[in-house]
Amino acid sequence: MSRYASAPAWRAVDAFFTHALVGEDEALVAARESGARTTMPNAEVAANQGALLGLLIGIAGARRMLEFGTLAGYSTIWCARAVGAQGHVTTLELAPQNAHVALENLERAGVADRVEVRIGPAAESAQRLIEEGAEPYDLVFIDADKPGNPAYLAAALCLTGPGAVIVIDNVVRDGAVVDAASEDPRVQGVRQVVQDIAEHPELEATALQTVGVKGWDGLLIARRR
Repeated sequence: MSRYASAPAWRAVDAFFTHALVGEDEALVAARESGARTTMPNAEVAANQGALLGLLIGIAGARRMLEFGTLAGYSTIWCARAVGAQGHVTTLELAPQNAHVALENLERAGVADRVEVRIGPAAESAQRLIEEGAEPYDLVFIDADKPGNPAYLAAALCLTGPGAVIVIDNVVRDGAVVDAASEDPRVQGVRQVVQDIAEHPELEATALQTVGVKGWDGLLIARRR
């Protein structure tokens, strides 16, 4: 086994690329550190993953973005900056405690005017968007509770049109995703959403494993034809 195949080495590589290519300003650092005040400390995406979301938004030319799972708003800031001053981000958060922290961070980052934080179960919030006839979103980031992934995908398909991009985080689960007999509902939620995407005639997709400061995981990227 290579001497680099270790968690410390993964973190060092992430740090190298983040320092060289990404960086975080004070608002992002504050948002990441404030994750300790949420219901899921240290669950936000890594800096290089946040930058990837921003790049995907730019590549897709997205101006409207929907996020399932806000926490402290770290990824929300990346996305809000990427959609630009004329863009809009709707982010769905279950816990009022987390939403309060996120709103503080969005204000500090200067993007609160282009972000709407909806509080409540994400599936219910998404259903209200559907009932309200929300304008289609260009990119959807699903990073909430994993058992809810199939429902979030179904809602995303109702809230997007052709060419839209859907990104789903945490799909590898330390390799547990390959265990069809897993009793972990998070694993089963990922497996079901992968099957749903594979069987959907309008979606083309791939998934990538990642290692780094967030351990061994990965993300799935789908695009509506």
